[in-house]
Amino acid sequence: MELNVLWFILVAVLFTGFFFLEGFDYGVGILLPFLGKNDLERRMIINSIGPVWDGNEVWMITAGGALFAAFPHVYATLFSGFYMALFLILMALILRGVAMEFRSKDTGPGWRRSWDWTLFAGSLIPALLWGVAVTNLIQGVPIDAGKHYTGGFFDLLSPYTLSGGLTFLFVFIFHGALFLTLKVEGELIERARSAALKAGVLAAIFCLSMVGLTYTNTRLFDSALGGSALLGAVVTFVLSYLLTWKQKFGWGFAFSGFTILLTTAAFFAGLFPNLMVSSLNPAWNLTVYNASSTPYTLKIMTMAALTLVPVVLIYQGWTYWIFRKRVSAKQLEY
Repeated sequence: MELNVLWFILVAVLFTGFFFLEGFDYGVGILLPFLGKNDLERRMIINSIGPVWDGNEVWMITAGGALFAAFPHVYATLFSGFYMALFLILMALILRGVAMEFRSKDTGPGWRRSWDWTLFAGSLIPALLWGVAVTNLIQGVPIDAGKHYTGGFFDLLSPYTLSGGLTFLFVFIFHGALFLTLKVEGELIERARSAALKAGVLAAIFCLSMVGLTYTNTRLFDSALGGSALLGAVVTFVLSYLLTWKQKFGWGFAFSGFTILLTTAAFFAGLFPNLMVSSLNPAWNLTVYNASSTPYTLKIMTMAALTLVPVVLIYQGWTYWIFRKRVSAKQLEY
């Protein structure tokens, strides 16, 4: 296998892992002000992701670093063209991290409530904008012959990309609610189930809209693998919803995870061999061949990845195993 193709797959895997793991973090943060009826319950909700949320974000940092090293032209075009959207995501993530750390520094209800809503906004904005960004990549954006993005922020917004953003948002809320059913106790479990069922209805509506617009607005279905994966994501989402309705939360969470994995795989498969599609001229698409680093650079990166990635995966798996138990109210009472 060519190293260009290998690194395309590795970048896809990193973003897939990021959306799966950070997806339920976003969902939990969005649900926080609505599911927690008192401070103790809200602390339970926050503590469900407390030990893992920052580790989950490392997948995004690693994916960005891999994109920079393996496909520098894509990194330059993407981060300059999507500057405002990525800036909003970055600011939201900064505020989200601050909220996680500062919320408990004061016991005042107003103080904690303000940070709860900051955590809500810091989770909602990235969840929405990641969907907009992903659908833009495959729909196409104005890139000229010099690999420069020639549009503005509002050129990234269209019925298709907004449907993609809302699909990602409600799927992440659904995913996060299911995560909570496995991590909290008492009445919060039923509230999380109810939130999952409500968010699931909206996710299904926007998902079907996104699939239809993907068929008409992009060439994703030209790829048998991409089309099959996207339709498979619809099937796994339906299964997840039915399992949630039957209160089989573990399997429901697993299938919501499969939905995210298959959706991400579908978009990357539909993109290949492109990384960014030019809406001005297909000859100006950024591909794994015309936007990659030198073979020597890719070789060194491959050696480093084969050495370090297994260590990181083992460590993160160990973290989830250590903090696998439910968060109880008794742990937080003082």
